[in-house]
This record gives sequence, structure tokens and C-alpha cells, in this order.
Amino acid sequence: MMRRWLFRWRWPLLLAALVVAGLVFAFWPRAAAVDAGAVSRGAMVVSVTDTAVTRAQEHYVVSAPVTGYLSRIEFEAGDAVGAGQELARLSGGPSAPLDPRSLAEGRAALASAQATVGQARAGLDLARSDLARAEALAPRQFVSRAQVEALRARVLSGEAALAQARAEAVRLGAILRQPDGSTGASVTLRAPAAGRVLSVLNESAGMVAEGTPIITIGDPAELEVVVDLLSREAVQVHPGDRALITRWGGPDPLEGRVWRVEPFGQREISALGVEEQRVNVIIRFADPARLAAAGLGHGFQVDAMIERWRDDKALRVPVGALFRGPEGKWQVFVIEQGRARLQTVSIGQINEDWGEVRGGLGEGQRVVLNPANTLRDGQTVSPR
Repeated sequence: MMRRWLFRWRWPLLLAALVVAGLVFAFWPRAAAVDAGAVSRGAMVVSVTDTAVTRAQEHYVVSAPVTGYLSRIEFEAGDAVGAGQELARLSGGPSAPLDPRSLAEGRAALASAQATVGQARAGLDLARSDLARAEALAPRQFVSRAQVEALRARVLSGEAALAQARAEAVRLGAILRQPDGSTGASVTLRAPAAGRVLSVLNESAGMVAEGTPIITIGDPAELEVVVDLLSREAVQVHPGDRALITRWGGPDPLEGRVWRVEPFGQREISALGVEEQRVNVIIRFADPARLAAAGLGHGFQVDAMIERWRDDKALRVPVGALFRGPEGKWQVFVIEQGRARLQTVSIGQINEDWGEVRGGLGEGQRVVLNPANTLRDGQTVSPR
């Protein structure tokens, strides 16, 4: 009977079995395809990188010591100069000639000043005569001490008034004695040290004000690199730290050492309008011969990478495997027997590629890279 029933319903039963098998296959949990990496030992470096510029270690900016007429600078950038060599001449500026009206006013003012001198001299002579007479009568009590002191003060005031009147007369006389635009004595500008002309800031002849920069001198063979770091990054850098100079125009980086971290910061405005405190870090090149072959000069733009920490045998995990757990601790998914196991780890230093493992992982363990938000602890995984 059973055989007859099975034979009768064989095709519907076969179809139902195929449908059930298809549903089981469709809804059976599949292994999630993941990218995998390994915990390994190797070199790991944590660094600070920023844009920098080169400059001569010792460079001098020659400025105008006085206001005057500068002769044309004959030197060009790159020319060699010796210590004390003449660079240019700076003569006293020509005085403007007086027009007839100003000349007449000046003569009248001079005459008035001379009259004031005579008046001040007469007043002073009278005050001195009164003081001498009072000092002669004072011992016989004909004049009080207060009157004598008042006369002495009058003499001092008269002497000051006479000196002021004479000074004004001398000033006006000096103006009237130079009405033809004559010039004063010249000053020679000399190179403060031997080197090369780095830049000519004021080449043409003409009037310059006191303190105007004229020419820059230095030795381009002795360069250093200046990189301005954020203050919170600069405190992590110390003299002697290894530095690599990149993007200078050559294929290989140039090596250097941090020479000095300046002890003061300066406020700058970033491209986004944010105020930042930045500190200059000075880097000296380690190989002068290679520096000379590189062809760098004063004011060239480079990138400076300063190593803050280095370990050539660090236990490291790919940084893409790390993520923060609900409690803020670092976690990874470890691949064990085809399943993803959630593991909390202790991480030290971190750079762009690796995280330093201080606990929770061992060398050679495989981890999931860039795990999806849907990946769960214990889920079956299949490394791609």
C-alpha cells in the first residue's frame, strides 16, 4: 500500500523536496567574504610631516643705516662677495631748495630769533645784577632769604631762555645756509661676511628710508631646513631626532637631524581662517656632499618628516583592522577556524599603516581588515 502511495505521489514529493532543498540552500548562513591581514614583527616609525623651507645657516640682510640716496646695485643673485667688500654707496639726501617766499619767511624768522636772543641776554644780565645786589645786602638783613632764592631762580630761567633762543637761531640759520639742494656725506655699505648674494631687494638707484633692506648675503652651501609645527606637535620633537627631507625634487629623501626646537611660538592664521600657534623646528643636513649635489638653495620648498618614535622589531597589526569598541577600547576580529572572534587589544604607538601591539595578539595571527558593521562575533568568514 505504501509503495503504491509513494509511486502515485512520487513527482509531487520530488518537487516538494527540491523546493525545501532550495530554501535551505538559500537561507543557510554563508561565510562572509573578508579581507585578511597578519600580525607581524618589523620596523615601525611614528613621525610628524609638514611643509618646510630651506635657508642659509648664516645669512645677513644689509639695510640702509640712514635715509639717503642709494647708488645702483651692480651685484646679482649668485655673485660671490668677500668680507668687507663694498656693495653700494648711500649719500645724504639732497635738501629741497627754498622758494623766494619761504626764503623771505625764513629770514624774517631768523631776525626774530636773533632779536629774542638779544632780549633774553638783556633779561639775564638784569637778573644777574639784581642777584648780585641782593647777595651783598643779605648779610645785613636788608633782603630776605626768600627774595635771594627768587632772584637765583630768575637767573636760571633767564639762562634757559637764552639757550633756547640761541638754538632756534642756529636752526634757522642752518636752513638758510643750504638752499641749493646740496647733499651730505656718503656712507659705504659693505658685506658683513664672505659668501654669495642670495637676493637683491633694492636694485635701482634712488632715495631709501633708514632701515630699508637692500641686499641679502649668505652661503648657499651651508643650508638648514625650517619647518613650523603646531605647538602640540613641536613638544614631541627633540634635538637629535632623525628627519627625512622629501619632495625636494629628487627621487630619494635627504637625511638630517633636528638641531633646535625654538622655545617660543608665533600665532598664524591657517588657510581655513583658524588661529594656530606654531613653533619653528630647525633641521641640519647629515651629508653635506649629497646636499651640494642636490642643488638646493636658499628659500626652496620641501617636506620634512621628523621621526618621533621608532622600533625596528615592533609587534604590529595593520591599522585597518583596529576599531573602537563600545567602551572605547581597541578591538579587532581575529580569524580562528574559519570564524571571526572579537578580541580586545592593547595598542601603543599608531602611524598610517600599523598599530603597535602591547597585548591581546600574537605574532602570526590573522585579523579581518576593515570589518563591516554587520560582522558579528563568531560569524563564519572566508578570506578573499
